[in-house]
Amino acid sequence: MRPLPSSLHNDVATQLRNCIFDGYLKPGGFIDEVTLCELWSISRTPLREALKVLTAEGLVRHEPRQGCFVNEVTEQDLDDIFPVIALLEGRCAFDATHLAKPADVQALEVLHERLKQFAKAGRINEYYDANFAIHEAIIRLANNKWLAQTISDLRKILKLARLQQLHAPGRLTQSLKEHLAVLAAIKAGDAAGADMAMRNHLLQQREALRKLSSVNQGLLKA
Repeated sequence: MRPLPSSLHNDVATQLRNCIFDGYLKPGGFIDEVTLCELWSISRTPLREALKVLTAEGLVRHEPRQGCFVNEVTEQDLDDIFPVIALLEGRCAFDATHLAKPADVQALEVLHERLKQFAKAGRINEYYDANFAIHEAIIRLANNKWLAQTISDLRKILKLARLQQLHAPGRLTQSLKEHLAVLAAIKAGDAAGADMAMRNHLLQQREALRKLSSVNQGLLKA
């Protein structure tokens, strides 16, 4: 577990997020305030303020007279969230196409070359990192702080599900093709095409997760 930098509630909130995303605090699990206060040598006040922050973000839920629990992401949540984030990131791709300078496009090409290398080598963890860097670069190019903030908030919820969509059969190759379609549209100055390609990319992630879930359920029944 990562060390706590200070007792300020923002630092406590960051530590709680890390514990949730790293799997120390499990989905649906009870958050033991007494134990955490002892572990981090803090009072209840900053912890409770931090819990309010994470509750507002949707990572934690408060049950009256019971305490706080890590939220769980359902299949319905995924069905609801992916179309929304697809719209938002599609808009980012649209705006990025209009705003990108030649140097920006060149930087995206470099990132996509790395993506190709990781896909070819089957290095999924590195592919995830490069994929994230590309999405972040496009969001920055869109230059809309409200879009960026909303996408960031939704990503936190999706991260609760500990999604591994690239493990679905054939998904790594297909994901690369989708990314290259986004890049091609941006290079061509086709904002509408970039929007559509990015939306498709996000929606195909949801379909990959659906297939992976079906495969896992089949294995459990076997």
